[in-house]
Amino acid sequence: MFFMQDTQIDAVVFDLGNVLIPWNPRNLYRKLFKGDDAGMERFISTVCTPDWSDSLDSDQSFAEGTANLISRFPEQESLIRMYDERWDEMLGEPIAENVSLLSELHQKGWPLYALSNWPIEKLPLARARFGFFSLFRDMVISGEVGFRKPNPAIFRLMIKKNGLNPARTVFIDDTMGHIEAARSLGLIGIRHLSPAQLRADLLKLGIP
Repeated sequence: MFFMQDTQIDAVVFDLGNVLIPWNPRNLYRKLFKGDDAGMERFISTVCTPDWSDSLDSDQSFAEGTANLISRFPEQESLIRMYDERWDEMLGEPIAENVSLLSELHQKGWPLYALSNWPIEKLPLARARFGFFSLFRDMVISGEVGFRKPNPAIFRLMIKKNGLNPARTVFIDDTMGHIEAARSLGLIGIRHLSPAQLRADLLKLGIP
């Protein structure tokens, strides 16, 4: 990835899921399917699908989402309900190198923000579990604002709400479509592939 050597940075915006906190429904459903990986993958691809999960990150509550899904797949009711009742088990342990980087940036005075597709109902669980949430000056969460990345509106909201200069703001995310949306608005996008790569790309920008 190429960056201008004289780029000046005012702020760093982090995605949460799979940048700071691993998230995968398989972390939960692997326990429930007890070795039946093929059955688990069928369930995730046909019942609790990625598209359905995405709807919970924006304008659909877990109560509505699970009720709608159970009406379509009544034979899978118990497994569907686990998506809500045991959602926290989909979270892994924090990505230690990136949390250390976040703490280092905070200690050096960098303004830090979070912009994430995340169900607002589950945010309190994450706040209670991950102390590093307190390092962010502000968090824009899709489930709270009602629209999600890559919708440009969520980036514009982050920029306006916090008075950010896009050309001097770094946005870090693991999904290329989100990075492209951020870059289209003038933000400096870094796609997270590994902690080592992330740190190297930030160093090219003079961070930390």
